[in-house]
Amino acid sequence: MAGSGTIEPGLHLVAVPIGAARDITLRALDLLGGADVLAAEDTRSLRRLMEIHGIALGDRALVPYHDHNGPAARPRLMAALRDGKSVAYMSEAGTPLVADPGFQLGVEAREAGIAVRAAPGASAVLAALCVAGLPTDRFLFAGFLPPKSAARKAALAELGDVPATLVLYESPKRLAAFLRDAAATLGPRRAAICRELTKKFEEVRTGDLVALSEAYAAETPRGEIVVVIDRAARAEADEASLRAELAAAMEGGSVKSAVKDVSERTGVSRKLIYDLALRMKDDG
Repeated sequence: MAGSGTIEPGLHLVAVPIGAARDITLRALDLLGGADVLAAEDTRSLRRLMEIHGIALGDRALVPYHDHNGPAARPRLMAALRDGKSVAYMSEAGTPLVADPGFQLGVEAREAGIAVRAAPGASAVLAALCVAGLPTDRFLFAGFLPPKSAARKAALAELGDVPATLVLYESPKRLAAFLRDAAATLGPRRAAICRELTKKFEEVRTGDLVALSEAYAAETPRGEIVVVIDRAARAEADEASLRAELAAAMEGGSVKSAVKDVSERTGVSRKLIYDLALRMKDDG
C-alpha cells in the first residue's frame, strides 16, 4: 500500500527540541503532520510536542521505539517502509541516532534499499559547543562513558590524547564522580558543565577540571548535562625534531605543503616552520 503522498516514502529521522518547544523546525512540523507512521523513543514526549504545535495524530500509528523494545518494534516499522509508507522517527529529544536507539533501524532501512532522510535541528552536542567557550574547530563526541570508575578512567585516558575538544553526556547523579575521575586522569584542563540547555534554568559553569570537581563534590545538579573538555595542550616541539619532520615531509612534496603538514601536526605556527625550512635550504 502506498503512502499518502504528502511525504516522501522512506525513513525520516527528525530532530526535535531539547528544551524550548519553539526550536522545532518547519520541516519537522511538516513531517510530524504528514508522515504515515510516527515512531518515537518517548511517545508521551512526542504527543506533548504535537499538542503544543497543534498537530493531530488522527488515525495514524504512533509506535514506541526505544532501547528495550527495538528488536520487537523494528519489524513493524520495516514492514511499513517496505509497503512504501513514510515513517518519521524521533528521539526523546534532539537529533536521532546521537546516543539514541534509532541507529539499528536506520541500518536495516538502508540495507533494504529504503531511502533514509535526515531532518536536522536541535542538538545538545552542538548547543553545548556554542556556549562552552572552548575550541570548536575539531571535536569528538564520546556519548556516555562507563559508570564504574576503573572503566571510566580507562576511557578518559584513551580520550586524553585525542587532539580535539571532547563532548560527553553524563547523568546528574554521576557528575561528581565523573569530574573526580576526569581531573585525576586528564589534569586541570579547561571544561564547561552545560546543564538544561535551552530550558528555563539553563546553566553553563566553566573552569578547569580540578576546580569543577571540587565545586560539584557536594552538589548533585538536576537536569540534562553535557560536559565539554578542552584538548590537551600541545607539547613544545624542539628544533631538532622539527627539522627531522620537515626533512621527511619535503622529500615527498613542496616546501609549502611540507610546512602546512608539519604545522598542523605539531601546532607550531606556519611562519616559524617556514622560516626553519628556509634556513634548512640555506644550510644545504
